[in-house]
Amino acid sequence: MASAQAKWSVSSSEDEADVSLTSSKRPPIDKLERPKMKSEVSDSDETLVDEDETDPATASKTASGAIKEKDGNSQQSREKQKEPKATRMDSVKRRHEDSFLHPPCEDVCGVLQRGAPFNFFLTRVEGIAGFFNSQALHLTDILSPLLGTLRQSAQFNYCFDVPWFVGQYPHEFRSLPVLLVHGEHRENNLRLVKQTSPFPHITLCQAKLDIAFGTHHTKMMLLLYEEGLRVVIHTANLISADWHQKTQGIWISPLFPRLQPDSKTSEGESPTGFKADLLAYLFAYHFSSVTAWATIIEEHDLSEARVFLVASVPGRHIGSSKHRWGHLHLRKILRECTGPVINPSTWPVVAQFSSIGSLGAESGKWLTGELLDSLSAIYISRHEALLERPHLHLVYPSVDNVRTSLEGYPAGGSFPYGQQTAQKQPWLRSYLHRWQADVSGRTRAMPHIKTYLRMRPDSSEIAWFMVTSANLSKAAWGALEKNGTQLMIRSYELGVLFVPRMFIKHSHFFCVRSSNAPSHVNENLAFPVPFDIPVHCYWEKDRPWIWNIPYMHAPDSHGNMWVPS
Repeated sequence: MASAQAKWSVSSSEDEADVSLTSSKRPPIDKLERPKMKSEVSDSDETLVDEDETDPATASKTASGAIKEKDGNSQQSREKQKEPKATRMDSVKRRHEDSFLHPPCEDVCGVLQRGAPFNFFLTRVEGIAGFFNSQALHLTDILSPLLGTLRQSAQFNYCFDVPWFVGQYPHEFRSLPVLLVHGEHRENNLRLVKQTSPFPHITLCQAKLDIAFGTHHTKMMLLLYEEGLRVVIHTANLISADWHQKTQGIWISPLFPRLQPDSKTSEGESPTGFKADLLAYLFAYHFSSVTAWATIIEEHDLSEARVFLVASVPGRHIGSSKHRWGHLHLRKILRECTGPVINPSTWPVVAQFSSIGSLGAESGKWLTGELLDSLSAIYISRHEALLERPHLHLVYPSVDNVRTSLEGYPAGGSFPYGQQTAQKQPWLRSYLHRWQADVSGRTRAMPHIKTYLRMRPDSSEIAWFMVTSANLSKAAWGALEKNGTQLMIRSYELGVLFVPRMFIKHSHFFCVRSSNAPSHVNENLAFPVPFDIPVHCYWEKDRPWIWNIPYMHAPDSHGNMWVPS
């Protein structure tokens, strides 16, 4: 197979890096494009740096690598570029033609109606049976004129391919105002400014990242229509590869109507406090371009929102602010709003993610300590005692998951777990489980989605479910400091939490769609967990995917090896 030169790069902070795949030179469409990962570490990114040893000087290590073809040819890395494109050559062409290859679904309104009341969707995946895409969405569907007459929008994200995502808007909306909120700085910020220069309708807002190794990792769309407002919270970067052959999650709000002109801005709140929490999150940016959107939200009725918002913003939070963000906010909601559980220590917590931060030399230092305390929080009456912690199951792709995936080894570019970090926490493997998603037809579509849930021991019901941008890291969820009086968070993150009583009156649990649920259960009220539960332990020879070591024991699904150098 002819080779096409490319490079990969890695992000540096201890959370997760959404890695993009690119080639700076467009080769013939029928050739295989090699993955690109960032070749330099910057203090705004994530993953290779131990949080307890965050020295910017030592953090600026470089990594380069190549995909090696079966016949031995290899591609050396080039100078750093952070212009995401897709893994294969045909997706380079798709960068400019994607809106034609992915026209909006003609029944997008029907898809949304059938997705009620949860409004939780997966993205379309090329290369799987059409049945499994019947309730899935592409970016073009979300921006479809069938959902409303757009006036302006805001895109909050980590990684952008500006020409590509502009092309996902329908022609009639393609010149309307867009606010793009990002966390780029220095060279990457200049590159983003250059990318947006041909598009005068785009305004950039650079989020403040005052704590080292933090990122702007939130993925949200605010869509203002003539008819009302929609909020979309999801897990995909605004790059073609993230909407192609990966498993991604999307929550789409109902269409929120405008309040009457004489209404108070405090009106239109939902039972979950969604409006107040979203406003607090937007005000935390301290930028007029973002707070202008807060004003728009104040003018709308968000009372139909049934999900809770769980957000992280950078800072050292104390007092009442400590429980507004990160895992402590999740803990507060679970304690106040979930129902009683019999024998709660037998209900395991499942955490599924695409990157792993530096968690400490022992599990109890953070993972099975303060984080699990939050993930396993339940209502406890004053007459009950706290019981032992439940089991924690972590779902993260194995090497074999990646090797046999639709994308092959290049899919591993979205799982930036580095060897340096992994060597410091060998205890983690005993918690790990394979990615298996036969229920959604996505076992071979590698998961960039991040989800958390708590399930009954027989897997027939769950107590709650969350989809979020937050990976398994202290940077994303926060870590307690100063004897627990302060929560330190490095990154911006955003997710939504589904609690049964907000959807089904007097119910404390969701049945799981296509599970062991009784046959009389209404499938519309069964929650569509996107992967198989119970989850499956790593096989004896399985290893977690680590992206900066070679894999030459077997070729991937495209006949290639993975050879970092």
